[in-house]
Amino acid sequence: MTKHDSVITDLIVTSAFGIEVMIDRIVKTAVSRFVDAETANILSGVSERNLCGWLALILESVAHECGLAGYFAAVEYNRKQGGKVKTIINKDYKVISINCDLILHSRGDNVESDNLIAIEMKKSNRPEKEKESDRSRLRTMTKSSYDGVWSHDGTAHPEHVCGYELGAFIELDQHEREIRVEYFANGDSIGKIDRVPLSAMTR
Repeated sequence: MTKHDSVITDLIVTSAFGIEVMIDRIVKTAVSRFVDAETANILSGVSERNLCGWLALILESVAHECGLAGYFAAVEYNRKQGGKVKTIINKDYKVISINCDLILHSRGDNVESDNLIAIEMKKSNRPEKEKESDRSRLRTMTKSSYDGVWSHDGTAHPEHVCGYELGAFIELDQHEREIRVEYFANGDSIGKIDRVPLSAMTR
């Protein structure tokens, strides 16, 4: 069995233990493949937008391998049902538009589980204020309800973005030659950070 076949087998087995575990494994697998494929680009300073595009292709592929054929990865996707601009309610209870770096969703087709994964990406040399803004966005997007009232009953979409199963803040550190992945769920950081070393070999 090849390394690739082993990963797919693990994903299929993992899916039997619940959507949360499966989604966590999908992100980890996608990040691992992303590092294997894109280390040279990361170290050369390619833009975050370009890198998000490559990660999106990998994330969607892994999700489909795991049986989530109706889900799609989208970079800077800012629309919701009816073509309206996606919005969130921030900590000051103001409605603001949202433009997340990368999401995995069903494009509204699966009302019960539309929003699965939200990802923000930043290079380590970016201002701390920008990083915290990304983390704050992931906290909001992973809340089960945008206002504490709307109920995720699987019959109607929320007015504002919320309900993502998992959020991930990916920090690219060229100097330390590693990627740090901080995870968010249920409206907060879960206090776990994965450190993934960039491949020693570059292509």
